[in-house]
Amino acid sequence: MAKVYFYYSSMNAGKSTILLQSSYNYRERGMNTLVLTPEIDTRFGSDKVTSRIGLSAEASSFSIVDNLFDRCQSHEQELHCVLVDEAQFLTKKQVHQLTEVADQLNTPVLAYGLRTDFQGNLFDGSMYLLAWADSLIEIKTICHCGRKATMVLRLNETGEPVKDGDQVKIGGNERYISVCRRHFKEGIASRDTQPLPFVD
Repeated sequence: MAKVYFYYSSMNAGKSTILLQSSYNYRERGMNTLVLTPEIDTRFGSDKVTSRIGLSAEASSFSIVDNLFDRCQSHEQELHCVLVDEAQFLTKKQVHQLTEVADQLNTPVLAYGLRTDFQGNLFDGSMYLLAWADSLIEIKTICHCGRKATMVLRLNETGEPVKDGDQVKIGGNERYISVCRRHFKEGIASRDTQPLPFVD
């Protein structure tokens, strides 16, 4: 029986890099993959998954009204794996559809996304993946203090953390930074650069 896997993290933990490597591993062995990416994320162009370290691959964009089970079932080739980038943007229905891809089509689904938003709330896609996925895998990254980063701060144009606004606002390193829970609560986005007391 195929499974649904949810790989979750805060920003800049390497989710897209791992997704691209996983798809490459399948294809290297002669198997077919379908890489899905939300059409709302156009930072690197449409129909593409791009990682921060420069890896990229073609993908198939989806909107919030698309039926992902139908997309997978009607795919022109037999699918051996479905991979979803930015899975936090899935709807509840789409997460259910992906569980049907695993259960009815016997095709594994690997979803990669953020767990929480800049206010510390779950995204819909993440909430239902956390509830319904067979396997939950945390991808770790670190805060500027060296602790594990589990939260995300949103920054304004001057680099100051903001706590209000729409849940979805697409951006990269210029807008978001991953921090530990303590620095999320304190709103501290970077390491204190004051000189040490024993340094002239």
